[in-house]
Amino acid sequence: MEYINESDFRRLDLNLLLVFHALLHERSVTRAAQRLFIGQPALSGALKRLRAALGDELFVRTSHGMTPTPRALELARVIEPLLLSLQQALHARPAFDPAKAERVFRIGLSDALEVALMPRLMQRLSTEAPGVRLIAREADRTNAPAMLDAAEIELAAGVFTDCAAWHRQRALFGWHFVCVYNPTLVKLRGGKITLAEYLRHPHLLTSFSADLSGLVDDLLREKGHTRKVVFSSRNFATSPFIVRQMPAITTVPTFAAATWRDALGLAVSPLPFETPAYEVSVLWAAAHDADPALQWLIGLVADAFGGKPVA
Repeated sequence: MEYINESDFRRLDLNLLLVFHALLHERSVTRAAQRLFIGQPALSGALKRLRAALGDELFVRTSHGMTPTPRALELARVIEPLLLSLQQALHARPAFDPAKAERVFRIGLSDALEVALMPRLMQRLSTEAPGVRLIAREADRTNAPAMLDAAEIELAAGVFTDCAAWHRQRALFGWHFVCVYNPTLVKLRGGKITLAEYLRHPHLLTSFSADLSGLVDDLLREKGHTRKVVFSSRNFATSPFIVRQMPAITTVPTFAAATWRDALGLAVSPLPFETPAYEVSVLWAAAHDADPALQWLIGLVADAFGGKPVA
């Protein structure tokens, strides 16, 4: 057990951490006081003591309200999980029983992962935890960690290359890029797309930046080639319906390609050049490690999709 020096806490009333928490979320002295059921002068006095104890202004009045300083944001990464862990410890409940549970979980993921993962997960929930409901929110590697920190979601699924110290990550399955097309419109010799055929056809692109160029285009340029992208979207949902109607190709992750192949009768081909491989993981806040319900859901997701075969 690590040694705790009680003298380090003499200047800090631990109740002031609740003032810090309220101001961080409300960004207003008036609303924070209402949230804590105290008067505004009392909260202002508490903020003054908090500033003195921590040696920083913490919250600065701006046109957007009480804006946290960089030091306050740094402290929030420690204080918020600490308060949540303390609350969970003080209100510890019996082990989670999925068969009797009534719980709503919010999961952040792309629309392609939603289509690939949710049918199997919902089928498991319908039999094992009929009272559990899910809300899917659009998220990717650029915004999912922030959504977790803001408690907008409890769980995220996607490709996360960097995991912060206050997050947890668990791998599910690997994937790489493949081509999807309508075999009645895109005629191939041997069932595999050659580089010449790949470059000859128009392309549909899914780009989180909603651009007409992406990773595949960068790889092609390195080899001295370019392709013609005629449609780009942040979402995957439209592309399979477009390729059903025109002789075009879309390059997508294997898990999306397998879903479209099975549901829409489209064909899948390897790419005629090498691309990186990736891994889908689930991501959650370390502060929720003590939440038996969330840990059960993470286990269920890993059991349902760990080692998921790819096209």
